[in-house]
Amino acid sequence: MSKRIAVIGAGAIGGYTGGHLAHNGFDVTLIDPWPAHVETIRKDGLAIEGVTQEEFICARPRAMHLTEVQELAKHKPIDIAMVAVKSYDTVWATLLISQYLAADGYVVSLQNCMNEERIAGVVGWDKTVGAIPALLGAELYAPGRVRRTGAKGASPYEVYRVGEVHGRITRRLEELAAMIGTVDSVKPTTNLWGERWSKLCVNGMANGVAAATGLSGNDMNRDDKVRRLSIRLAGEGVRVGQALGYQLEHIRMHEPETIARAGEGDPAALDEVESAILAALNSNTRSELARPSMGQDMLKGRRTEIDFINGVIAAKGQEVGCPAPSHVKLISAVKEVESGKIPARPENLYAI
Repeated sequence: MSKRIAVIGAGAIGGYTGGHLAHNGFDVTLIDPWPAHVETIRKDGLAIEGVTQEEFICARPRAMHLTEVQELAKHKPIDIAMVAVKSYDTVWATLLISQYLAADGYVVSLQNCMNEERIAGVVGWDKTVGAIPALLGAELYAPGRVRRTGAKGASPYEVYRVGEVHGRITRRLEELAAMIGTVDSVKPTTNLWGERWSKLCVNGMANGVAAATGLSGNDMNRDDKVRRLSIRLAGEGVRVGQALGYQLEHIRMHEPETIARAGEGDPAALDEVESAILAALNSNTRSELARPSMGQDMLKGRRTEIDFINGVIAAKGQEVGCPAPSHVKLISAVKEVESGKIPARPENLYAI
């Protein structure tokens, strides 16, 4: 409880995780660039909603504007800094907080994508830890209001994974896991890189698709052409990860090889994966309007993380001689929409 925690980026994942930690008694300071968000948290608290009314809490963490971060120098140093900004903002966010770290403090990448190397480039590998919100869907939909878009306890797998870059289970990792375990289920892993790539496959099959089509997650899955493209994207991601030598984990509760074969058109594997996707449409585990993060970014007029998700899969595939052509075409479509050259619509992806 005495550890000082700073969360840089109080959006969907940072706000949800940091808000719950504060509500559970931890010393948390949220740092965010959106003035209205910070002011609302200060005035009314951070409202965190779930699928059920029982999940609602109103957290009251300390909240700071980016312009106020220098005030941290007047207080006890930060023990754990959780970076929860978009991947393209990782380096400056890490630089910002690094000068306020305790001597034994460390920085946690609480993000999608693979940002540990960027963080280590600022603070060193010994001060870099990974935390994957593997099964946490959320959105910041108004100042001071975050909602989780998947039902708590809906999956048999742990929601968060935490790992050291060297793969050992350390005392600080166990401490971090215990903290995050007060928010939701957590797994200390010896396979950080395999977990990261597995989540990259999940993000790669949905986020860019949402950005290019303008569809919610459920509507993407209802469209036969879009759904099968998503499966193909995931399969290509798996094949690239295998070529890179990663020990892959489950992908949307399927074995990686099943996803890869489904993406390649194997009838039995495709039927298994599609049946699970379609069955989920009839459950209450996702909000009907919930969108993957890049779909949210596109609606808000923000830059997407396409280069850090699908772009990484495509680039690494080229490096190891394992092409990912669907990702290359999706990147092009997303950038056309992002630049305003074409509107977001499902037809953008029908020819891929």
